[in-house]
Amino acid sequence: MNQQLIISIGREFGSGGHEVAEILAARYGMPLYDNNLLHEIATHKNVNVKNLTKYDERPRNMLFSRSVHGYSNSPEENLAKIQFDYLRRKADDGESFVIVGRCAEEILAEYGCMVSVFILGDLPKKLERVSKKYGVTPAEARGMLLLNDKKRKVYHNYYCKGKWGDSRNYELSINSSRIGVEKTAELIAAYISEKYGRNV
Repeated sequence: MNQQLIISIGREFGSGGHEVAEILAARYGMPLYDNNLLHEIATHKNVNVKNLTKYDERPRNMLFSRSVHGYSNSPEENLAKIQFDYLRRKADDGESFVIVGRCAEEILAEYGCMVSVFILGDLPKKLERVSKKYGVTPAEARGMLLLNDKKRKVYHNYYCKGKWGDSRNYELSINSSRIGVEKTAELIAAYISEKYGRNV
């Protein structure tokens, strides 16, 4: 692929957003960045990835953090900024990739090669997917949905001006429950072809 392409995937928990990202990454032969982004950063910074995981995609803890002369002692905020800078460097270097979450639709908004998508889903389908994937009851799945979506919303809205899940902040918002994960990925690929006037 000669033309740079960045695909940003925002997602509700249980919507299949990560699976859509995997399909698109395989289709275009691009790396997929999600939790594995922490491994790259940990290697680059020579730190243990376990020390980073607990702070990933979390907002700054206002009770236990403060800023002095523009520097924050919040591990959540510092990790978020490291990830944002890391993604910008990859974009600046001309790399094509798929990124899940990490406020990418706003952090990378200046790059004309980016396509931003938000994947949502119907509650029954999300409960079914989460129950099957994690081996939990529907009631437990509902709790996981509420908790994870709340975390993602608070994290996103802390670092971004645009609100998490608001369709006005994305090029596409797709309900994967209506057409399935594979068709959702196909629809995004069709949009990319139309946007750039050819198959990238």
